[in-house]
Amino acid sequence: MTADELKTLIAAGLPCEHLEVEGDGRHWYAVIVSKQFEGKRLIQRHQRVYATLGSRMHSDEVHALSMKTLTPTEWSDTAA
Repeated sequence: MTADELKTLIAAGLPCEHLEVEGDGRHWYAVIVSKQFEGKRLIQRHQRVYATLGSRMHSDEVHALSMKTLTPTEWSDTAA
């Protein structure tokens, strides 16, 4: 899997205002900004992303995914 493929999968299942993905083909890091995260705890945000990837997380197609999940407000606060 490439970074672009992983990015496309996440974006297809989760509307994102901002999405960055980088990694080496097995270990990935993503910054995901979505309104879907508003009012959600960190674990709920991660579960939402995992749900978009479905069986790919269990089949080792995506071996490891570290992520920073932010709401648009949180994202704009970090950019300031």
